[in-house]
Amino acid sequence: MEDDNGQREAQDRLAARTWRAWRTVKQMVADRGYELAEHEVNISFDDFKGQFTDSEGSVRRTNMSFHARPGEELIRRISDPSKIGTVYVEFLDESSFGTEQMRKFGKFCSENHHRVGIIVSHVAVSSAAKKEVAKWKEWTDIEWFLEDDLLINITHHDLVPRHIVLSREEKLALLKRYRLKETQLPRILMRDPVAKYYGMTRGQVVKIVRKSETAGRYASYRLCV
Repeated sequence: MEDDNGQREAQDRLAARTWRAWRTVKQMVADRGYELAEHEVNISFDDFKGQFTDSEGSVRRTNMSFHARPGEELIRRISDPSKIGTVYVEFLDESSFGTEQMRKFGKFCSENHHRVGIIVSHVAVSSAAKKEVAKWKEWTDIEWFLEDDLLINITHHDLVPRHIVLSREEKLALLKRYRLKETQLPRILMRDPVAKYYGMTRGQVVKIVRKSETAGRYASYRLCV
């Protein structure tokens, strides 16, 4: 009986970690501008267990995939019409994440016309799998995240200022107003955790709003490279 209780507690801890990553992914997709209902974004742990664990309490990651359509604000920010489309999210349930898994994911996203594909894994992605991403770029922008990196939503941390990704028109207006070339802007790397959270691409500009004891709030801008 004690062993059964210990196993159940271990499964509950694993389910709680997966739920936290799931919730962060939902918040991330919504923050990017895709259409998700409030109850989808803020699902409770009990509801999560009811939907995504079996009778023994094990998480069924294969049932956690979802897709979402872009909202009007997101469509406005995307300057290239060919980049507008749905996002598809999959939680990998396999014990390895190599070329085969990445190729299968890319093929599924491209065949189903998902413009962005996000794959979340509980194991590290191989170097070979990373190289596979470029092969699908024409049809699908593939991103990957580790569950462990999603246990906390970094954009909700008190020390992380608000980030707002500018549309192409807003970027051009900014450069014109200050008579700048985009290369004169400070930079943010695509691999920066916040840039990755918002799915920023090269050439996009993000507005960063910080609190100030003297000015109240002030904004700075960074170019994604």
